[in-house]
This record gives sequence, C-alpha cells and structure tokens, in this order.
Amino acid sequence: MSPGRIPILAFAADVVAVLVFAAAGRLSHEPGEGVGALFGLAATAAPFVIGLAAAWATPNVRAAPVSLRAGGIVLAGTVVLGLLIRAAFTGRLPPTFALVTASTLAVLLLGWRGVSMLVARRVAHN
Repeated sequence: MSPGRIPILAFAADVVAVLVFAAAGRLSHEPGEGVGALFGLAATAAPFVIGLAAAWATPNVRAAPVSLRAGGIVLAGTVVLGLLIRAAFTGRLPPTFALVTASTLAVLLLGWRGVSMLVARRVAHN
C-alpha cells in the first residue's frame, strides 16, 4: 500500500468508528425510526465528526495516523469537542452518556489501531 493512502484510510476508519458509535446509540434509544433514521444518524454523529476533524487537524495525528498516540489525540478531540458541541445544542450532558461515549469511542478509535499494529508486526515477522 502506498504511504500516501494511509492517512486517508485512517481518517475513513475513524469516521466509520464514529458512525458505528452513533448508529449503536440510535438503535438502542430509537429502535424503529424508519425514514428519519439517516437524518437522525447524521445529527447524532455530527458533533463527534466535528471533534474528529479538529483532532485530525493536528500535526501529530497526520504524521503517524495509525499510532496509538494519534489514536489518543483523536479520541480526546472527538470526545471532548463532541460532548461540548452536543451539550451546547441539547442543553444537557448526562454523566452516564459522557462515560459511555468516552469508553465506546476508546474501544472503536483505539481498537482498530491496535489491530492494525498487530497485523503489521505479524506481516513484518513473516
């Protein structure tokens, strides 16, 4: 794979992780949405995608996007900015939601990076 594609694929993986987080939340709280499901998903994910994009604007993330360090920066930006934006629009921020958000996004955003590192090590040893 060309090194130029890695940041694009890493950013896409992060966006997918945020969409999975938002979709799981929507399914657990709004199970039978129907036609409005796509709009609802976009509205739920938007604050966190904005936080994600802000984190990706940092040089540390762009320099080594697959590293766990970059994952930590992406996680922090996504969670903190996402929760602040969401709270600004909804007027509330339940502590349980913040905890579930942080832990779920940690598993998703750091998880794919961990798996990627393990695969890369295994390929390098073969």
